[in-house]
Amino acid sequence: MTGTLAPQHRSPIGRATIGDQLRRHARTQPGKVAFVSYTPDRVETTYGELDARANRFAHLLAGRGVGRGDVVAAMARNSVDVVAAYYGALKLGAAFTVVNPMLREHEVAWQLDHARPAAVLVAPEFAGAVPGEPVVLGPGLEAELGAQPDTEPEAEVDEHDVAMLVYTSGTTAEPKGVLIPHRNYLISTAPAWSWGLQTGPDDTWLFVMPFFTIAGLGSMTTLTLMGATLVLPATVEPASALEIVAREGVTVIAQTPTFYLALAAQPGFGPDAVGAVRRCMTYGGQVAPAAVEAWSAAAPDARWGTYWGQSELSQLGTVGWFATLDDVPGGDPSWIGRPVTHLETRVVDENDDDAEVGELICRSPSVMLGYHREPERTAAVLRDGWLRTGDIVRVDDAGNLFFADRKGDMIKSGGMNVSSQEVERVLHTHPAVLRAAVVGRPDPYWSEAVTAFVVVKPGESPDPAEVVAFCRERLATFKAPKAVHLVDALPVDAQGKVLKRELRKVELPA
Repeated sequence: MTGTLAPQHRSPIGRATIGDQLRRHARTQPGKVAFVSYTPDRVETTYGELDARANRFAHLLAGRGVGRGDVVAAMARNSVDVVAAYYGALKLGAAFTVVNPMLREHEVAWQLDHARPAAVLVAPEFAGAVPGEPVVLGPGLEAELGAQPDTEPEAEVDEHDVAMLVYTSGTTAEPKGVLIPHRNYLISTAPAWSWGLQTGPDDTWLFVMPFFTIAGLGSMTTLTLMGATLVLPATVEPASALEIVAREGVTVIAQTPTFYLALAAQPGFGPDAVGAVRRCMTYGGQVAPAAVEAWSAAAPDARWGTYWGQSELSQLGTVGWFATLDDVPGGDPSWIGRPVTHLETRVVDENDDDAEVGELICRSPSVMLGYHREPERTAAVLRDGWLRTGDIVRVDDAGNLFFADRKGDMIKSGGMNVSSQEVERVLHTHPAVLRAAVVGRPDPYWSEAVTAFVVVKPGESPDPAEVVAFCRERLATFKAPKAVHLVDALPVDAQGKVLKRELRKVELPA
C-alpha cells in the first residue's frame, strides 16, 4: 500500500508516548491510587491527581522556556513531585535526568555540565549544591504551580524523542549518560515486565530504588505505565521499611541482596510483617542463602525472581524464577534466568564466534540510542548490529544464562582468568560469612592477587587463614584468595552494589 498518511504517531489520535499513558490512566481510572508516600505523613496520590500535577509542571517548565529536545534535571529524593515533574517534562518532549543527592559538589557540577539542562529542579535541602537559579521544590513552589492550568499541554512529541537521560552508577569507571527514548518502554521494556516479571495493575510495590538510577526511574516508569501502586517510604531504613510492608500489604519488593538481608535481620521480621509479599525480585548481585532461608520461612508463598539488565538495555534483559535454591538450574546461584521475549542474545568469544562462556551481546527494541555527547564510547558498544554488554556469562543447552563477571572485574592471576563472582559464591557458603567481595590487587608475582573482603555474621570471628583454606578445598588453587581481610562493611552505592574500585584502592596492612 502506498500513499500519504497523516502523522498520527505525533498526534494524540494515535501517538504512543509515556506521557500519553498517564493521561489515559487519568481518564479511565482517575481514582486508582498511584502512590502512597510517607513524607513523613502518609499521603495518597491518585492517577487523576498525578496527571493534573504533571500538567501543571509542564506549563511551569514551558513558561521557563523548556521545550522539545531539551533536558530537565532534578536533584531530590524520591517523591511524587519528582514523578510529576518527570511526566511534565516528557509531555513537552523534553528528556529528564536525576542527580544523585549524595554526590559531592564537583560531581554534581560535572553531571549538570554534561547534561546541559534547560531547567534544574532541586529539593530545598540540596539547593546549595546546584549552581545558578534552580526551581526549588517544596511548599514555596505551590503558589506558582497552583496558578498553572491542569490541562494537557499542547506539544509535539514523538515516540523516538528522548525520555530519559540516565547516568550509569560508575561502579567501575566514569559515569555515562544513557539516552532512552519513549519507544523503548512502550514497545519493549513494559511488555517484558508484564510477561517476564509478571507485573500488573494489582501490584503494590515497596519502592525504594532511587530515581537517579535506571532501576529507579525505569521501574517507576514501567509501573505507572501499568497502573500499579507504588509505596514510597521516607527513608530506606530497614526497620521503618518493614513496618510499611506490613501496613500497606506490599505484594512485591525489588532490591539488591543486601536489602533482603537487612529486613530479615529486623526483630519484627516474620509472617505478620511480610506475609502478603508474593514476589521478591533481586538484581546487582547474588542472593545469600541466609536471605532465601529467612524469607522462605516468613513468606512461604513468595517466589524469588533473579533478573539482569543494564541502562543500555532500558533496564531489563533476563529473568529467572525460583522458590528455593533447589529450583535453580544446576544449583548454580550465578543463574540470571533466560532472555525476555524482546531480547536476542549471543555469547561470543573475543573473535565474535559463538561460545559457551564469553561476552553477552544483545539486540532489542529496548537498546539505547547511545551515550550523551560521547560518540566514540557509543560506537565501541553498539557495534556490528549488537550491543556489547561488557558482561561475561555462560550459556547452557537450555538457554539459561549464568553471570560470570564484568569484563573489568575478571582477575588475571598467574596467567589464569578468575571470576570474582565464583570465588564470592564459595565464600558465601562459609558458615561465618555474611557478605563477601573479591577483587584483583596488584601483585609483583601473580600480576593480580585474588583478594577477598569479608563481613562476618554477628558473633563470629573466623581466622582469615582458615577462610582461605576453606576456599582452597572448594576451588582450584589458583582461584582461591591469596588473602582474606575482615571488614565491618563493604563500600556500596545507593542501590547496594559493591564498589569494587574502592576495594582495589584500600590501603592494606603490610
